[in-house]
Amino acid sequence: MSTSQIYPVYKVKLNLSMQDPDMPSPRYHTILFVQTNAQGPGSGTKHHVTGDIVTGMHYEPVSYDDPETDENFFSKELIGHTRALNYPKNWNDILSSVPAPPKQKAFNTVTMRTEPVKSWDPVVFYEPGEPRRPLVKCTEWIEDRAIPILINAGLVQ
Repeated sequence: MSTSQIYPVYKVKLNLSMQDPDMPSPRYHTILFVQTNAQGPGSGTKHHVTGDIVTGMHYEPVSYDDPETDENFFSKELIGHTRALNYPKNWNDILSSVPAPPKQKAFNTVTMRTEPVKSWDPVVFYEPGEPRRPLVKCTEWIEDRAIPILINAGLVQ
């Protein structure tokens, strides 16, 4: 592999098996896919946050085949390229330092449903009709945090 080699970087959206009733629909599981193998259909690594907003999420890089073969595939958008020289170490160093979405919901024993939490100590839920902070999940983490940081660090051109 030459140090001048580049890999395409895609934003990929995957259909969810279940939508969150507290967020506008439709929602997708949003990942960054770096295609490191151009031979054949193209495999590489997906970079995403996984988990949920009841227990908290965490960053996870995972080997991944061509996203278009995933049964939940919705869309794939080329957002740039990254140099093989920087990949994957610099990516993992930066993305693991980006705070993943924290716990944002808990079970409310009054309404008997899982709801967004207004504050944690003590746990206070929003009142009906009260304005709520937007929930942050994988899509917001990718679009508002991960992509800008990777671009600012020069890892995505």
